[in-house]
Amino acid sequence: AVAVGLGAYGAHGFKPKEPAYKQVWQTASLYHLMHTAALLAAPITKHPNIFGGLMSAGIVLFSGTCYSVAYLEDRKFNRLAPIGGFAFIAGWASLLF
Repeated sequence: AVAVGLGAYGAHGFKPKEPAYKQVWQTASLYHLMHTAALLAAPITKHPNIFGGLMSAGIVLFSGTCYSVAYLEDRKFNRLAPIGGFAFIAGWASLLF
C-alpha cells in the first residue's frame, strides 16, 4: 500500500522545481513496487529471511534514498542508494543458493 501511495503521489501530487527530480521519484517508486511484489515470494524461497531481509534493506536504502533526494531536491543524500542497489542484487542472487 505504501508503494502504491507513494507512486500515486509522485504521479499526481509531486511538483519539484527541477523536472529531473520527478524521474528520480519515478525510479524510486518503480523499484519500491517491484521489490515489494518480490517480497511476496519470500516464504517459498530456500532462505526466506535472507531474501526478505535483503529486499527490505534494498527498498529502504535505495528507494528511500531516491525518495529523499527527489523530495528534498538535494543530491547530498544519495550515498546510501548504491548500498541499497547492492542489497537488491544480493537478494536476487540469494535465490541461486
